Amino acid sequence: MKRIKHTLICNHLRKYRKARGLSQRDAARILGYVNSSRLSRWEHGTCLPKPVNMFKMAALYRTLVDALYIDMLRSIREEVQKREQQVLTDRKTSKP
Repeated sequence: MKRIKHTLICNHLRKYRKARGLSQRDAARILGYVNSSRLSRWEHGTCLPKPVNMFKMAALYRTLVDALYIDMLRSIREEVQKREQQVLTDRKTSKP
């Protein structure tokens, strides 16, 4: 059986939660969850929360969603800019 390599999703959720002085359990309860298992998975980067939950955490941690996932955002921006540049370059060179 082949093992699948999982990539963890880099985030700053734990940092912002700790800065607010909240335990995972407290943050989970404030966000409306019975236990902290979901929050734990998000913090460990094994899965992404739904957008509405990202905004809830940003509100709770008094920051922007961008700050919670800044490393991912930077990586995505770099990738998009490279692709954009390639498309624009290809478009210029293919004009008659």
